Amino acid sequence: MAQDKPVTLAAITGAHGVTGEVRLKLFGEGLASLKQHKSFNDGALTLKKLRDDNKGGAIARFEEIADRNAAEKLRGTVLTVSRSALPPLAEGEYYHTDLIGLAAVSTDGEALGTVIAVENYGAGDVIEIERPAAEGQKPKSFMVPMRVEAVPEWDGERLVVSADFANA
Repeated sequence: MAQDKPVTLAAITGAHGVTGEVRLKLFGEGLASLKQHKSFNDGALTLKKLRDDNKGGAIARFEEIADRNAAEKLRGTVLTVSRSALPPLAEGEYYHTDLIGLAAVSTDGEALGTVIAVENYGAGDVIEIERPAAEGQKPKSFMVPMRVEAVPEWDGERLVVSADFANA
């Protein structure tokens, strides 16, 4: 796994007030995971203050943002940290970013395609796998639940999908 790959934790959605604070849309585990970091975007932004906005997002102040105009210019900017800055994982845990881009193969050894997304609709993670496109056609994708009966194993190189789920 690429330990220096940037991982997006939040995005700036606009200015908050007149003193340079910004509103954030949070990804991953929310406010708690963002608070663990003080520096973002390879040191370009240094976090001074962070608080919950009580709407599922956050309000942040960065040392480098002095006023509302500077804050507005950063609208749409994502906040990233290096993959190596994230906490270590326990057995069986994964970061979504580690799964995206993996080759997917079936338990029968058939190449299925590439993991293109990890979604969660409330009942656990679902992996989206894009099959290679047939000549002259758009690629098709399928989804499998990230449960042991559907995905018995994965590592930094590939994700193995039970043949029962791959051919459904």
